[in-house]
Amino acid sequence: MEWTDERVATLKGMWLSGYTARQIAERLGGVTRNAVIGKAHRLGLSTRPSPIRRHEPAPMIRTVERTCQWPIGHPGSAEFHFCGGEAVSGKPYCEKHCGVAYRRGSSDSNG
Repeated sequence: MEWTDERVATLKGMWLSGYTARQIAERLGGVTRNAVIGKAHRLGLSTRPSPIRRHEPAPMIRTVERTCQWPIGHPGSAEFHFCGGEAVSGKPYCEKHCGVAYRRGSSDSNG
């Protein structure tokens, strides 16, 4: 595949009009999207924002020391939160959630 003046003009026009590298490659034929990107870079065409929309990261939920940090709900949902009850000394959870998180092994050693 040769980059003729006509093909370069097509690439430039489509690039500046916001077409994706894949769309340009399909229109030109006989060229890959990576070849289009490389040629656009060598021509000094401006970079464009990615057409992929990224989700904003969920805000970090701060916990306060000495409060129960037992997660309630699904992380990322609006209802997600931590218990917030008074934590047992030296533990990250309240008495109720310590009972769930820390279970003593059976006194029966036969398993």
